Amino acid sequence: MKKVKAPAAGYAGTIKRVWNYISSYRVYLILSVLMALVSTVAMLMVPVLIGDCIDCIKGPGKVDFETIEEKLILVVIFTAVSAFATWLMNVFNNHLAFNTIRDIRKDAMEKINRLPMEFFDSRQAGDVVSRVVSDVDTFAGGFLIGLSKFFTGVVTILVTLVLMLRINASICLMVVVLTPVSFVVAAFIARNTHRMFMKQSMAAADAASFIDEAVGQSKLVKAYNYENTAEEKFGEINEELRKYSFGAIIFSSLVNPSTRFINNIIYALAATFGGLAVISGELTVGGLAVVLAYSMQYARPFNEISDVVTELAGALAGAARIFEILDSAEEPADAASAPKTVSAEGDIEINSLSFSYDKSAKLIENFNLNVKAGEMIAIVGPTGCGKTTLINLLMRFYEPDKGGICLDGKKVTELTRRGYRRNFGMVLQDTWLATGTIRDNIAMGRPDATMDEVVAAARAAHADSFIRRLPKGYDTYLSEGGGDLSAGQKQLICIARIMLMSPPILILDEATSSIDTRTELKIQAAFAELMKGRTCFIVAHRLSTIESADRIIVMKNGSVVETGTHRQLLDAGGFYSELYNAQFKH
Repeated sequence: MKKVKAPAAGYAGTIKRVWNYISSYRVYLILSVLMALVSTVAMLMVPVLIGDCIDCIKGPGKVDFETIEEKLILVVIFTAVSAFATWLMNVFNNHLAFNTIRDIRKDAMEKINRLPMEFFDSRQAGDVVSRVVSDVDTFAGGFLIGLSKFFTGVVTILVTLVLMLRINASICLMVVVLTPVSFVVAAFIARNTHRMFMKQSMAAADAASFIDEAVGQSKLVKAYNYENTAEEKFGEINEELRKYSFGAIIFSSLVNPSTRFINNIIYALAATFGGLAVISGELTVGGLAVVLAYSMQYARPFNEISDVVTELAGALAGAARIFEILDSAEEPADAASAPKTVSAEGDIEINSLSFSYDKSAKLIENFNLNVKAGEMIAIVGPTGCGKTTLINLLMRFYEPDKGGICLDGKKVTELTRRGYRRNFGMVLQDTWLATGTIRDNIAMGRPDATMDEVVAAARAAHADSFIRRLPKGYDTYLSEGGGDLSAGQKQLICIARIMLMSPPILILDEATSSIDTRTELKIQAAFAELMKGRTCFIVAHRLSTIESADRIIVMKNGSVVETGTHRQLLDAGGFYSELYNAQFKH
């Protein structure tokens, strides 16, 4: 299993990208900051009122109860205002966070649809899913919690400083001078925390990918008694995840105790100098109580912001992995003048085409092929000769390194991919069914098809009889991959799908490999009817199924070595003859 690569995005770059998303909802951001200001100012007025109450107590029999009552009523009012403003701030933060996360997920999904096949062939499906689902969730949790604490923390620090300056400037100056120590400690730990969270995210993606493989191929795992080996490999991945998770927790857990230790020292010094100020008459006892309350209030946000550092480190690590997908190279854009719809006759011309997945190793070199509309072309050759690669190039899943392909005399690069591909129908050896009803799966290429058309296509594919025996017939709901249907039944549904589309060009890659011989004969007859007047490319391994092809293209090492009809190639006694005779030797 390939290791998941670390995202290239840096800490600052990720924050900038996140800000670009947040700025679309700056109204919520502004309202959240305003509510944080209201909440904090209201909350910080309470110590002043309590200090005034203390100063109303002069001694035995010298208590100003009337003033104390007025002050306590104001305490209740300010506390209620602070609570309500905090609730509103959380509401605005929720809107800001979840709208931002929705946009990131939407952009990620749209980006995935624009990525070339090369992207998916070079990555594990589990890693891509982990980034769009798990990493976005991690970002959501850290971002939402961090945002609330950050706003209130910053506002609390600023407002507290202003109020402390009004009471005693020297104590305020001492607190301000010592506070940056907390920042230095928090920043040092934050860098290491972010690094460990990045490694934790990568290890989690490795684990998700391995589980996806093991569960998706559970039959093979059991058939080959691979359970113990799979457990051992997963144990190694899980141990790596434990190590990085433990490191992330250790670093993140250091932030709060470290900043609290420093802030407690600041509080002790404030109490000492404040007590001396009371003795010298610079402060009242109530004023001292306010200063101590504010010095604690001033220190508290640094503790909270240090927690935010931990939350945001995990959130930004997840965001960086998402942004790596968003920054991946897309398929080349369609030509601006390309027509949206293409109605093809079916002429295909391939000129001097060269392509290789690994540019250091040649695969298809100087390939030429001219196919007239309605021709049935069979492509044969040994494993790895380039048959599937040729199909990938025909479908524009990959772009050639050199040369090109023309459809009805027009270069395919001058057509939109969507319009071009609508002229092709594919049935592959590996079947694929989406989660949904059987009807939905058959109508995938033509969502507007009527029920009668769907049933007619299923009958033509000899799938109608088994579909009607299912509990809900065509409304039977299939889970991912086709649920409990047999491989042959899945393939019949895929064949019905292409029967319904009835495109001008067909690509059949061992389309009947999972079907019994009797049904295969019926399907071959149905295909023969379907292929009339249509261009058809058949990738075949069983050479007995292509004897009626108009032309057989024999490939070897990425090049065409022979061309002709079945009889011509057998009579020539070349490479095709060797392949054909090898299948019938006993």
